[in-house]
Amino acid sequence: MEIPLSMKTELGEWNGGKGIDLESWVGCEGRFSLAVGYTTVFWPDLEEIEGYILRNGVSVDIIRGFESQEGSSRRSVEATLNHIHLVDIHYHGCPDASPDKLLALGQVLKEIYEAKLKWQFPLRPCNVRLYVPEDPNALNDYELSFWQTAHEVADA
Repeated sequence: MEIPLSMKTELGEWNGGKGIDLESWVGCEGRFSLAVGYTTVFWPDLEEIEGYILRNGVSVDIIRGFESQEGSSRRSVEATLNHIHLVDIHYHGCPDASPDKLLALGQVLKEIYEAKLKWQFPLRPCNVRLYVPEDPNALNDYELSFWQTAHEVADA
């Protein structure tokens, strides 16, 4: 992984200016409680509900609410219920959120979700989309979502 430019100065100040690699930095700065918490984002619990692949905990009532919206489709319902705003992984206004960090995180999460979906649902191909806004400083607009390819065909 390419270290985001916005992190290079901080990492370079470690060890008397000799710097530190990303993995060692995590070992110095991280907490196991956060590492456990991140598993809910990095390897989410997914389940099949009424033909949708969704994050664990979505109720049928919530699904019905989205299905009842004018213009909804199986693809739009699944994609909407599965989307995450990357900036929401941490608290609102987190001072070190930056375009390069959200892009790096989003690219890795996209790969993780692709692998997770292929592993857990091998007979139900999915598309994973990382949305990167035209304005890189629109931090709230970096999103990750996924839906089943079959829903694209069904909606066509």
